[in-house]
Amino acid sequence: MQREDAFRASATVIEAMPRGRFRVELANGHRLVARGARAAAQAGWMPGSQVVVRLSPSDLSRGRIETAAEEREL
Repeated sequence: MQREDAFRASATVIEAMPRGRFRVELANGHRLVARGARAAAQAGWMPGSQVVVRLSPSDLSRGRIETAAEEREL
């Protein structure tokens, strides 16, 4: 179930972290920790990869990687 108040933004993966988390940077320079899908290791997200991140307006320091930016445009 997708939340109605969440919004999406393009981001660049900066660092792969343990347990399926990634440090990403938005186009405006804001950095946050985003968790990947269960198959994050198979997705091939590495530093420099362009992704789409879903953010909650209540906590802009965390997000979820929805897909690679090449697969889906905003």
